[in-house]
Amino acid sequence: MLFFSIDTIAQWLKDQGLANVFPGIIDHLEADFRRWPDFYKSARHATYYPDGVIELMPCADQDYYAFKYVNGHPNNPALGKLNVLAFGVLADAHTGYPLLISEMTLLTAVRTAATAALAARYLARQDSRRIALIGTGAQAEFVTWALSTQYQGCQVHYYDTDPQAMRKYHENLAASGIPVFPADSIAAAVRGADIIVTATAAKCRADLIQTAMLSPGQCYLGLGGDCPGKTEFSPEVLQQCKIVVEYLPQSLVEGEIQNLDSDNVHAELWELVAGIKEGRAAPEEITLFDSVGFALEDYSILTLLYKLAENGDIRPESVLAIIPDLADPKDLYGLVKA
Repeated sequence: MLFFSIDTIAQWLKDQGLANVFPGIIDHLEADFRRWPDFYKSARHATYYPDGVIELMPCADQDYYAFKYVNGHPNNPALGKLNVLAFGVLADAHTGYPLLISEMTLLTAVRTAATAALAARYLARQDSRRIALIGTGAQAEFVTWALSTQYQGCQVHYYDTDPQAMRKYHENLAASGIPVFPADSIAAAVRGADIIVTATAAKCRADLIQTAMLSPGQCYLGLGGDCPGKTEFSPEVLQQCKIVVEYLPQSLVEGEIQNLDSDNVHAELWELVAGIKEGRAAPEEITLFDSVGFALEDYSILTLLYKLAENGDIRPESVLAIIPDLADPKDLYGLVKA
């Protein structure tokens, strides 16, 4: 089984450059969403604790089975630990043999950003240039890079309640060539924006966007809500938007629409990709992608990673010997026989 460490994935992303990596990931993701009926799908299995959540996220088709272990502990940064960390496994569905295990802390940030950019293809105006970013935590730079590959010449106006997080974001992108401008409030960041990304971590029912901030033609990408009781938009704001989700059964429990009901949802993302339903139908529409993160996105990036490894475009750190190599597949006892 191939093993991809955090160092291997980080070096690959550095060597390739996020501006070069994201277009291919977004296209690969789009192709997988287009064949949505081919997949075995289920909402993630979540175990909730007072401090956070630990989840397993499976997704499979006839050839591959994938799952991800991931947590969400909003208080972790105060302890010097990551809010979200993850690893994933890809297996051969025909034999059940695992093919690879990989870090997915970085890959989750990448696939989340890629999914947001994919949704924007269908929900944002094609002439979008001004992006507002609310929340400059661990996800912020990745979604900035992903959107910048889709909207050439865009500029980002950003805000966070944590000044240190804002400085971190600005310093990280100082040499990127992407124009980024700090704002002194959410309202200031959103004013005049075409695409608004919310990526906050607070585990509460937040009300980030006031109805007075809404303007015709906006596209909202809500990335922060991902568990019961954790949302970023009020019902009043949601009711003004055309809402698209990833997987409705999961989104009703974890997404922004836990504040409403399924009647307020226009479509699942795959329906837009497959051409079954229309995304943005008019320039003045206000659209919202209510993203909670779905296992198909993990399947997609893990299968892409495996194909890149097969082609020699990325080298695993090592091959893990966790599968018994038996001359007689019925003689497992032979491994421990004295």
